[in-house]
Amino acid sequence: QVQLVESGGGLVQPGGSLRLSCAASGRAFSIYAIGWYRQAPGKQRELVARINPGGIINYADSVKGRFAISRDNAKNTLYLQMNSLKPEDTAVYYCNAGDGLGYWGQGTQVTVSS
Repeated sequence: QVQLVESGGGLVQPGGSLRLSCAASGRAFSIYAIGWYRQAPGKQRELVARINPGGIINYADSVKGRFAISRDNAKNTLYLQMNSLKPEDTAVYYCNAGDGLGYWGQGTQVTVSS
């Protein structure tokens, strides 16, 4: 069983930054591809960024150059640094272990608005 707990969401103005954190239990990082997904109102959940156990990273085209995913294996924590935020980044952000299947956190709201 893997437990994922997100934190770091909030309200930010366009152009601002936020860093999300996801604390994972167990050996999630060494077993699963882990990543961040988001779901905006009325839209399907979509991949934002993922990192596999070998360290290969993938980003959605919409966030390339603005977001950075990283992990701290010693702390079992996954991060998402979000810069140059846009209103269209507004969504609930979810941490996932299992490449879009498997285990999910409870989600954290990110709102980008002036």
